[in-house]
Amino acid sequence: MTIAICLVSGGLDSATVLAYASKRLERTCVALSFRYGQQHAIELEMSKRLARQYALVHKICDLDLSSISESALTSDDVEVPKNRDESRMSSEIPATYVPSRNLIFLSIATAVAETMRATEIYIGANAIDYSGYPDCREEFLSAFEKTIGVGTKSGVEGRPIDVVAPLIDKTKAEIIKLGLELGVDYGKTWSCYDPQVGGAADRSGGKAYHPCGGCDSCRLRAKGFREAGIEDPLREVIV
Repeated sequence: MTIAICLVSGGLDSATVLAYASKRLERTCVALSFRYGQQHAIELEMSKRLARQYALVHKICDLDLSSISESALTSDDVEVPKNRDESRMSSEIPATYVPSRNLIFLSIATAVAETMRATEIYIGANAIDYSGYPDCREEFLSAFEKTIGVGTKSGVEGRPIDVVAPLIDKTKAEIIKLGLELGVDYGKTWSCYDPQVGGAADRSGGKAYHPCGGCDSCRLRAKGFREAGIEDPLREVIV
């Protein structure tokens, strides 16, 4: 039995990775999510729903990255960039970059992996259709894997932890097609950095949230579905 820690944000990429690890590779997955002060906390609700769907152990780690860094994802004072073209996305690091976020997340995932004797960590990092984040590249993930190989008990004792990024060189369209093959319901994922509240609330009193359509994440998601020739099933989410 191979135990794997899967970073699950509730977004399109992480949902695909979770399905890939649990269904195609038949790993025993533990979902790991973070409440880090993100403005778009709706993604955390989606991660909970994904974990329930797969009947997984779901660990949520509370951090306050807003207290030590400034980003459009963690601060009301920094505006989420809208309508950037693809050339800017691939060449500029945007205001939505959260300093060292993946480094911090993967470090905590490593601690969880050691505790649970997991041998793999899965992350939905992608370096093709992405917003230019330096911690989503293969060079970073490879360097991190080497670091934990020499800086952990598991590594020193000959039980290395592999960092697996199966989407690293795939386009969003390829990711979507893979996810559909694996039965991912993308209507139950969330990508938007700037959720818009509107529409009728349900009987439980929940609010209806809609994607903004203009942030990098929305635009990359739309591009992926368009190139895959598939309609995005996400319209709104009630939380």
